[in-house]
Amino acid sequence: MLNDQYNQSRSLQLFSEICKTNRYITDAAVEHIKLFGLNLTEFAVLELLFHKGDTPIQHIGKRILISSGNMTYVLDKLEAKGFIKRLPCPKDRRVTYAVLTDEGRHLISSIFPEHELMIDQLFSQINKTEKEMLIYLLKKMGLNQDI
Repeated sequence: MLNDQYNQSRSLQLFSEICKTNRYITDAAVEHIKLFGLNLTEFAVLELLFHKGDTPIQHIGKRILISSGNMTYVLDKLEAKGFIKRLPCPKDRRVTYAVLTDEGRHLISSIFPEHELMIDQLFSQINKTEKEMLIYLLKKMGLNQDI
């Protein structure tokens, strides 16, 4: 009984620490990305296209965890800025790809290394082994979805 209470208490503390850390990291990332005239979702779309290549629009929302309605709005903004374009799939008319333009590729390729360095600095208090363990534990927790 005492052990169960201890575990529950530690679980609550862990939840609180994860939430505070997530807020700290997210706030820092948002502020950094704002320097380039983007919001976090716009950056996430550009980063996804930069690393994964042309992507069906239907898959983008699932990859960066935003709704389809919000996805349309974000893609419209990125297209208006000249960073992406939409291309219909030649084999399936139901599918449209989001594609980086040359301007979008230039932007994200210049931003990403600096952003990666900023993120690395956020985690500078954690050594390589601790990072690997934290990645392992967070993935383990994320895979435990049958609550």
